[in-house]
Amino acid sequence: MKNVVQPRTLKELISLRKIPYNSRKIERISKAYALAKKAHEGQKRKSGEDYFVHCVETAATLIKMGLGSITISAALLHDVPEDTDITLEEVEKEFGKEVAFIVDGVTKLGHVRLKGSIEEYYLDNLRKMFMAMAADIRVILIKLADRLHNMRTLEALSENKRFRIANETMEVFVPIANRFGIGEIKGELEDLAFKHLEPEKYKYTVELETEAYKQRSQYIKSAIKELKKELKNSGIKLLDVHGRAKRYFRLYKKLEKYEMNIDKVYDLVAIRLVVPTVAACYETLGIVHKKYKPLIGRIKDYISLPKPNGYKSIHTTVFGPEGKILEVQIRTERMHDEAEFGIAAHWIYTQGRTWTDIVLRREPKGAEVPEKELEWVQQLKQWHTETGGETDEFWRSIRFDFFKNHIFAFTPSGDVIELPESATPIDFAYRIHSEVGDRAMGARANGKMVSLDYSIHNGDLIDIVTSKEKKLPSRDWLKFVKTTHAQTKIKNTLRKGGVTVVNQM
Repeated sequence: MKNVVQPRTLKELISLRKIPYNSRKIERISKAYALAKKAHEGQKRKSGEDYFVHCVETAATLIKMGLGSITISAALLHDVPEDTDITLEEVEKEFGKEVAFIVDGVTKLGHVRLKGSIEEYYLDNLRKMFMAMAADIRVILIKLADRLHNMRTLEALSENKRFRIANETMEVFVPIANRFGIGEIKGELEDLAFKHLEPEKYKYTVELETEAYKQRSQYIKSAIKELKKELKNSGIKLLDVHGRAKRYFRLYKKLEKYEMNIDKVYDLVAIRLVVPTVAACYETLGIVHKKYKPLIGRIKDYISLPKPNGYKSIHTTVFGPEGKILEVQIRTERMHDEAEFGIAAHWIYTQGRTWTDIVLRREPKGAEVPEKELEWVQQLKQWHTETGGETDEFWRSIRFDFFKNHIFAFTPSGDVIELPESATPIDFAYRIHSEVGDRAMGARANGKMVSLDYSIHNGDLIDIVTSKEKKLPSRDWLKFVKTTHAQTKIKNTLRKGGVTVVNQM
C-alpha cells in the first residue's frame, strides 16, 4: 500500500522561510493553520491524502518564496469558503479584509468551466487571471502554488483529466509564471505537464539526460573544485557553487533544434557561482575565462541587459576540464533568489513591504521596489480599457503580446524597448510613440535597411525612418504587425482618417 503523505507541522512549515517571521506573524499563520486543519477535517483527495496536505503544500511553496504572513494565511485558507462550512465572512472576521480579499480572489479563479471550445476555455481563464492580477498579484502567486501541488499529485486522476489539466498548465500557468520570472515554478510546471502530455518523449528525455549526466558529472566536479581554488586565490568570496542539470522540457526543446544530438547541448549541466556583489560577478567572469578558454559568441550578460521577466545573470560557455564544453552562470544571491522566485523574491528584500505599499508607491524601507517588473500589468490594464478588452480577438493577441518570449531592442539614443519575439519595426515604432508609428516609412536594423515586416532580434538597434509630413499608416501593416498596441493604434488612426478597417486577426 502506498504511503500517504502527512501534512507538515506548523513548525516545519514556518522553518522553510529564509528570513524568520516575527511572533505576531507566526501567530497569524498559526491561527490560519489551525482553522484550515479543522475546516478540512475528514476531507480526502483522490490520492487518499488528507485535503489539508494540499493547503499546507501550497503555503510551503510561498513561504520558500519569501512571502509574508498575510499571503501565507490566505494560502492555507484558500479552499475553506468553497469546500467547507466556514464562510468568507467568517474568514474576514477572524483574519481581516486583506486576507479575505485574497481568498475570495483565488476562489473566483477556480470558477472557470469548459463550455465551448478548449481555446474559449483558455481565453476565459486568461480573462480571470488578468482581473486577479490587476486587483492583487498575491492571488496569482497563490494560484500558481496551488496548481504546482495539483500537478505534483496528478497521477490520482483519470487520463482525460490529467491531459486537460496538463494542457491548461502549459497554455496558461507556465506563461504566467514565466512572465513573473518565477523560474523554479515555471520549470517544474513545464516538466510535469510534459510528463502527462507527451509521456513517451518525456521518458526518452529523462533516460537520455540521466545517462549524459553520469558521463559529465565527473568533469563538472573537477571544474567546481578548480574554480573554487581559483576564486579563493583571487580573494573572491564564494557564497554558493553547484551544478544544475537542465530541465527535461527545456532539454527536449533544445534537442529538437539539434536533431536530438545531446552532444550539441552545451548547457545540459551548468555550474552556478553565487558571489556577493555585481562587481564580483564581472571579476569572477574574468577569472573563469583566465582558467578556461571561452567559446566565442557564447557570453550572455543578463546583468547589464536583464531578460524582460527580470532575470539577471552572466552566462558563459567555456572549454572546461579535459577540453569539454560546459556553461558557467555567475550571479549574486539576490539575482539567484529572483531567478528562482521572480517577482515574489522582492518580498525577501523589501523588509515587510506590502503589495498595497507598492501600488500606492509608498517610500520603501531601504530596498528597491519591483515597480518596473509590474509595469506590464499596468500596461495590460490600460490596453484593456482602451480597446474594450472583452473580445476574443483581444485576448488571443494578449496571449502573444504578454505570454510569448520577449526580446529587447534599442533606439539610436540607447533606450531599451521590450517586444514579443518576431515583432516588427512597426511594432517598435508604435511602442516609441504613435506619431513615430504613423509616419514610419522605413527602418534600419544595426545600420542596414530592412523591410517593415522584418522580425526584430534580441539586441538589435532599430532606427525608424519617418516622413516629415503627417500621414496615415498603411492598412497593409495590419497584416504583419504582432502587438495589440500597434494594431489598436493603426486601426484608431485609420478610422479617424475615414478609412474602413477590416479585421485582420
